[in-house]
Amino acid sequence: MKNSLAKNKLALSLSLLSIFVLALPTLALPKSTAAQAAAAKSPTKAKITAVVAKEKIKEKSFVNDQRQAILSNDEAINIAVYKSANRGVVNIAPVASAEDYILNHTAEGCGSGVIISRDGSILTNYHVVENSEHVRVTLWDGSSYHGVVVGVDKQTDLALVKIKPPETLKLTIIPLGDSSQLEVGRHVFAIGNPFGLDRTMTVGIVSSLGRTIPVAKGRLIKGIIQTDAAINPGNSGGPLLDSLGRVVGITTAIYTNNGLSSGVGFAIPINIAKNVIPQILDYHRVLRPELGVEVTPAGEVGLRVLKVAKGSPADKAGLSGAKIVVYDIGAGLVLQKPDLSVADIILEADGVATNTVDGLMSYIESKKPNQVVTLTVIRSGRAVKIPVKLIGGVSD
Repeated sequence: MKNSLAKNKLALSLSLLSIFVLALPTLALPKSTAAQAAAAKSPTKAKITAVVAKEKIKEKSFVNDQRQAILSNDEAINIAVYKSANRGVVNIAPVASAEDYILNHTAEGCGSGVIISRDGSILTNYHVVENSEHVRVTLWDGSSYHGVVVGVDKQTDLALVKIKPPETLKLTIIPLGDSSQLEVGRHVFAIGNPFGLDRTMTVGIVSSLGRTIPVAKGRLIKGIIQTDAAINPGNSGGPLLDSLGRVVGITTAIYTNNGLSSGVGFAIPINIAKNVIPQILDYHRVLRPELGVEVTPAGEVGLRVLKVAKGSPADKAGLSGAKIVVYDIGAGLVLQKPDLSVADIILEADGVATNTVDGLMSYIESKKPNQVVTLTVIRSGRAVKIPVKLIGGVSD
């Protein structure tokens, strides 16, 4: 009986041990152990898995630099100028009539303009609104308004447009500077709508002063600012700004062979516009006095008279320009050369120093026809005062 019980206990123990051993493979192993086991069975697959894991770590290990950017002085000025002025630049598109403004909602802007007063006066180029009485004016926020061309001055390529914004709308006004204070090398900024890209700013310097460029009907605009700030189609009528965000010129033209910027752009000095604006507002036209001389800087002081227009006020007053001297160099050839030694040098106009072309032109155009201006000139080494009666008429 005892032997039978012992046998039964031994059999039960062996059964339990067998069940325990059989259950071992089905127990959950730790992940590391499972990975090792898998690696042991498939070493190639383990290496691939490790490489992929490393690559994923690399993908996520980019550098995110949260440091505050440190601006250079030039960058700070660029940003300040743009923030102060960009909302004062508008897009201008001519329309056939007031009705066309209402019906034609897809007109594309062909030029720019500068808001110069809170009542909605906008300064632009004449060639932007040429032959138009009505325009579409689009502000910085995309809102558009019917604009009326108040008046134009073809001779300076300037025009004035007026909109009637809602009383609740606060327009951004860009202050006018003094273009006679410009010097070659000064930084300038052009803001406009080149190719319809609204309120684009480019940066450059004053490349030259006192340039002359042709306008309609063979006329010339004198005293022009030359800049290398990029100016492209659509910039016309936009502001040329100084480092304080003041308008020192109105961009008007580029020198190009393909219609794109070549680094030679031109702007009308704002001092010329200052003399034109009041007359356009009052008379819708310009009564312009003219001196009738072509001048160039004579050095640090004064302006040398290169040419005097026949029958002009300067001619009637007796001003002398350079003389053309003809030299016979033989073999039937002649050489023409200007003799600058006989040309008058204008030092002052009514006691005001005239060391820049823009300074003289701005002063003369600030006068009215039939007024007398006394010029102080150097002639044959002596200072001479010459009264000149200005004659003018309606600018066409």
